[in-house]
Amino acid sequence: MKEEEKLIIPNEIISNKIYLIRNQKVMLDRDLAELYQVETKVLKQAVKRNINRFPDDFMFELTKIEFENWRSQFVTSNSDKMGLRYAPMAFTEQGVAMLSSVLRSDRAIAVNIKIIRIFTKMRDLLSDNLSLRLEIEDIKKKLTNHDKNIELVFSYLDELIEKKESPPKRNQIGYIKNKVNK
Repeated sequence: MKEEEKLIIPNEIISNKIYLIRNQKVMLDRDLAELYQVETKVLKQAVKRNINRFPDDFMFELTKIEFENWRSQFVTSNSDKMGLRYAPMAFTEQGVAMLSSVLRSDRAIAVNIKIIRIFTKMRDLLSDNLSLRLEIEDIKKKLTNHDKNIELVFSYLDELIEKKESPPKRNQIGYIKNKVNK
């Protein structure tokens, strides 16, 4: 059985580990290390040994301010620091893909495939939502410009509904017997 088929990580767990930092969807080194089942320092060492594979649009370290803001999103004390002594590395979708070439384990490859699929689903959902929003905005613009026409359309729709509810009177077809007095 392939590693990818044995991998049982619910999509929700991965999608909950995707953050929006610097207007980019990213995953943090500690979360990726947990998914890959390696220590965070092992992941960081592998990245640092191959730093030329990780340009700024693939991976960046959080600034002190970003790190504090990220930490404050979670209800933790300052002394805890969530087990972090150093600002985490943040990996974009491309950086996550590059990690599979650096870590090379079957698990890393399988996890990356799953993560990339989730990033793709998220992008598709955002794209669908954006398209829908643009269509709604377009309709709203047309509505405000053509309020009278819309009222007319609604009155026609009301008439159609009334006609549908009460069937039209039909003329009789066939011969009509005249009553003749004898």
